Amino acid sequence: MKKTTLILGCGDIGTQLGKQLIDAGHRVIGARRNVGALAGTGIEAVALDVTDEAALAALPDADIIVYAVTADRFEESAYEAAYPTGLKAVLQAFGAREKPPERVLFVSSTSVYAQQGGEEVDETSVTEPHGFSGVLMREAEQALLAHDLPGTAIRFSGIYGPGRDRLIRQVSEGRIAASNPPMYSNRIHRDDCAGVIAHLIQLALEGKPLEPVYLASDCDSAPLHEVMAWIAGRLKVETPDVIQSPLRRRSSKRCNNRLLLDSGYTFRYPTFREGYEDVLRQGGFLPATESA
Repeated sequence: MKKTTLILGCGDIGTQLGKQLIDAGHRVIGARRNVGALAGTGIEAVALDVTDEAALAALPDADIIVYAVTADRFEESAYEAAYPTGLKAVLQAFGAREKPPERVLFVSSTSVYAQQGGEEVDETSVTEPHGFSGVLMREAEQALLAHDLPGTAIRFSGIYGPGRDRLIRQVSEGRIAASNPPMYSNRIHRDDCAGVIAHLIQLALEGKPLEPVYLASDCDSAPLHEVMAWIAGRLKVETPDVIQSPLRRRSSKRCNNRLLLDSGYTFRYPTFREGYEDVLRQGGFLPATESA
């Protein structure tokens, strides 16, 4: 019998995940506000607002739930609704069912970490976020891990990929981050985001134990200057010696993904080099002689 995965908040990452799962023989239901975006994907589309109790009750049972809802704007009220409030509503609705899910996976973020002095962080590191986004994400994690349903939070670092090319555009305009002091940066390609979730789903369905939290970031916490300098080299553009970029110093930490690697996951894009090479080629950023 096909296993059913319900993806709540089936956006870009959820759609990529859904396609992978369908190829692996799953039935995939994708819930989101705009269901038209799922046309032609093979994903069964359902219109949903996670704060609508009746709509949640009408959703079918699922073996796996992936909670990948995102806030529609960078405001505290939007984050409150999308993360702790929405996830708690889902846990209440599905926890009371005769056939509850085998596992709930929550797409979280490294914003739960407040470290910004270049420290290494992993799943055991202290999480004392300062901003409302990290505080509310952490509240959602705690709600999941305190619930009777088996749950796992996946803390993704900065997601990049097709259409997520802000850094490339900054470099193409001649801007680059300072080299000193080094600002360590962490990232994961969109396709690896989907790959990580699919990997953990497979482990769960095979009855293998999952950790309550995984930190999902690629294998190179390179300084942002190094990443941007590499992109500049591929674009063959000059960057000024005097930094004119208004890049904000949001944090500087180094994410350790050892627990995820030990679970058996292999990155498709293990560093920014492989990942940005793919984005540069797919996005048409490279000179015609190279992209041909």
